[in-house]
Amino acid sequence: MAINYKSQPRKNPQDLVAPAKYYAAVVPNGSVDFETLAEMISEQSALSTTDCLAALNILEVNIIRELRQGRIVRLGRLGNFQVSISSNGYDSPEAVSADGITKGRVLFRPSVKLKNMLKVLKFARVS
Repeated sequence: MAINYKSQPRKNPQDLVAPAKYYAAVVPNGSVDFETLAEMISEQSALSTTDCLAALNILEVNIIRELRQGRIVRLGRLGNFQVSISSNGYDSPEAVSADGITKGRVLFRPSVKLKNMLKVLKFARVS
């Protein structure tokens, strides 16, 4: 199955008077939620949907708990989650403090298996 894309105009933020250029952009094909994932897992295993949903909820709670501790969360053949931060720049190491941290974000680093999946994707243009 191919991933649908469309052409989308984008302005250059460094030169707003320049003409827009066109780029390929993915057209989403729906989404899947926790409950649907739990049902899918249940159909592929001996576990009930309720058991699967409970396990996914516990996984979510524990991933958040571990990220709050500054730990890298490794999810086997899926990939890794890690907290990253942005901060102001200072002239000396001593001047750096928590007050200078401007933003936190969660990074996801895909596994080799996911990276390989990206290499074999097929694409189809839609209007």
